[in-house]
Amino acid sequence: MLYIPPRWLPGGHLQTIYPSTFVRKPAVAYRRERWEAPDGDFIDIDFVDGQPGRPLVVLFHGLEGSSDSHYSRALMAEVVRRGWHGAIPHFRGCSGEINLAPRFYHSGDSAELDWIIRRLKLRQQDLAATHFYACGVSLGANALLRWLGESQHQAEILDAACAVSAPLDLAGGGAALGAGFNRLYTWVFLRTMRPKCLAKLDQFPGLFDREALLSARDLYAFDNIVTAPLHGYRNTEDYWDRASAKHILHDITVPTLVLNARNDPFLPEQHLPRTAAPEVVLDYPEQGGHVGFAAGGPPGRLDWLPRRLLHFLEGRSESSFAAQAEAFHG
Repeated sequence: MLYIPPRWLPGGHLQTIYPSTFVRKPAVAYRRERWEAPDGDFIDIDFVDGQPGRPLVVLFHGLEGSSDSHYSRALMAEVVRRGWHGAIPHFRGCSGEINLAPRFYHSGDSAELDWIIRRLKLRQQDLAATHFYACGVSLGANALLRWLGESQHQAEILDAACAVSAPLDLAGGGAALGAGFNRLYTWVFLRTMRPKCLAKLDQFPGLFDREALLSARDLYAFDNIVTAPLHGYRNTEDYWDRASAKHILHDITVPTLVLNARNDPFLPEQHLPRTAAPEVVLDYPEQGGHVGFAAGGPPGRLDWLPRRLLHFLEGRSESSFAAQAEAFHG
């Protein structure tokens, strides 16, 4: 499925900002569950309930995203239309309530994804769901790719996966977000992350430097003060290097789509990896922005991306099963 951008929506910035801000999001009725995390904290997961014998799709959202993000509601609306089952786990602190532990979430949070995916695998069996798929967007896409690569064959509890607009090279993306017009995106992120951090300091006084947090003006400084030390990294450089998904693309054994627009402001084209494992499809369309991919005439639609993802998931899982059956009977 080739992405052809609307002529009235030119350029990476417009293709990023307009879909997330001005295109009407479809209505989705979620059912929320709260799960206790292995460390005693909690996460909230929003579900849509499908029909028996249909697939289950889990979506991991992006930085400061949620089940209400434009891409979340667009995907889950398509899931509902097909009668599938859907789940959107909220990363720590992203469900509208501050989490309990002295941590948040990050781009390399593969351990967090591991227990969520394994618990959802049990749910798949309860639902009699035919297939189990995972999608990730932006930060969630990078974390999903990290889990896939680190888990290797153990990740084959999934039938297929998709990663959209993943910051595959965190250092390259971080540098891009710290310069020029892209500082607007950084400002938007910091506007919601700072209050969460101040609430975290009320829970755990002295967890990090309050004044340094308030003076942070880019993600490099924020990650150096908060993200890196709270999640086991030495500093921003260590975090951006070790958490980048580009290092593990050759280790993935699950059929996986990596979809990144070449004009994504968050990750310049020169940082996109050129090779990956045989099971990984690198799809780099010229246009689309960062998790944009709007379609149609004004005011635009959000349905191209969900259809692209579900088309890949269905096709790759079916071809994989056909190959396995041929090998078994051969």
